[in-house]
Amino acid sequence: MPAQADDHEPSLPNNPGPVLILADSCSERLSILEAIVTFLGFQPVHFDKQAAPTCSALIVNTLADKSLLSESLAWRKRINPDLPLISLGERRDINGAFDPMAALLWPPESSQFIMVLEKARAMASCRAQASAAGRAGGPEHNGYLEGILIGRSPGMRRLRRLIEHVADTDASVLLQGETGTGKEVAAVALHHASSRRDKPFVAVNCGAIPPELLESELFGHEKGAFTGAITSRVGRFELAQGGTLFLDEIGDMPLAMQVKLLRVLQERTFERVGSNTSIEVDVRLITATHRDLESAIDEGRFREDLFYRLNVFPLELPPLRERREDIPLLSDHFIRRLKRDGRSGGQLSAGVLRALQEYNWPGNVRELANLIERMLILVPDGLVEVGDLPTKFLERIGIPGARLDEFVDETPQASASGPPSLPETNFNLRDHLAQLEVSFIRQALEEAGGVVARAAQRLGMRRTTLVEKLRKYEISRKEGVSDF
Repeated sequence: MPAQADDHEPSLPNNPGPVLILADSCSERLSILEAIVTFLGFQPVHFDKQAAPTCSALIVNTLADKSLLSESLAWRKRINPDLPLISLGERRDINGAFDPMAALLWPPESSQFIMVLEKARAMASCRAQASAAGRAGGPEHNGYLEGILIGRSPGMRRLRRLIEHVADTDASVLLQGETGTGKEVAAVALHHASSRRDKPFVAVNCGAIPPELLESELFGHEKGAFTGAITSRVGRFELAQGGTLFLDEIGDMPLAMQVKLLRVLQERTFERVGSNTSIEVDVRLITATHRDLESAIDEGRFREDLFYRLNVFPLELPPLRERREDIPLLSDHFIRRLKRDGRSGGQLSAGVLRALQEYNWPGNVRELANLIERMLILVPDGLVEVGDLPTKFLERIGIPGARLDEFVDETPQASASGPPSLPETNFNLRDHLAQLEVSFIRQALEEAGGVVARAAQRLGMRRTTLVEKLRKYEISRKEGVSDF
């Protein structure tokens, strides 16, 4: 029997993953689907007329009761006609006017089903990031880019400007930077700043796929093309049709595959493995690597002609050690993200932030995110102090011992029943007030996007007065602010 509609919106599981609506009238098939999607980190919700409109995809089994099929497709048409649709059961277009994201036989072939679910996850992530950036305000591109590419450092400002320039072209973009600098985040930002934002974003890590399987992953294969190919399979190029294909760690791609990728870029066509039929492809290609491709060319490990095809518009992501001024903003972003995921509300002390800015961050932004998550697990409520940081971290920045006192907050703390208490030793009121003034000025500048006039209004002073203070504290030289 079809799933019965309730009078209220169904409650969602505690799983924080994206929501998938499952439409099937068979409890056994539903149990199988629930187990698969839950294992992959999604929230399965049975379809009814009150299904959550913010879901990532609708999975419809065409073997289900006809009335349930009609209701689920009508719901999709009413709520969001662009919602990704995954049809199971029969390999056909189940609704004529709608083009399903994937049409798979039941039971679905595991690797292909995982692929389309990961595509749904990527699309959901992109929509969530775009929505969050939109709530932050500002122009469409600027608001989104500042919401996902976080930082006020010169390197990050330059990166955002370059993405704005290249976004609405079809030029191939090569993202270069150390591991953990956020190359995939930049690729997502570029996709959503482009005219292809409503089409799929598909990511492939070339270094994580065995060389003998990479061709099938990218181009798909026909049934019987090789041992184990029991069904036909759609490749990543087809899944990304009309949108963006992101090839991470392109420097790890075998030479044989480099030749085939070059042909696709030149002719805009490819064939599935085991097929002679050419398929036209319309995708925007973004690649990324942490390797020195020019050295790889000299060593014969990377084709020079492919490099020039990929390197039409290069973008360099700065390592975190070159943008230390962004660490407080990044830390706040990661803390807020963890809170949205249901974590407790710990905070970092000023001393911890100073310590974080002294570290060299070999793992870059990814390492910072992991450290903050660890700190909020250890200190779920209250203030994370320097002594809570890992021992190895403290050793690498030359703490503990004689330098520990440098990172202990000296700001007088107000008590609930009286005024702030005076520290016992080594307190200079003039220095403390100057530090406080600099801190507030920098916060106002960050809120105002570096515009002096707006920051002055936020601080309740004249612009000329703030300009004098910027000169006094040499903030204008360091922060790259503007007058208007």
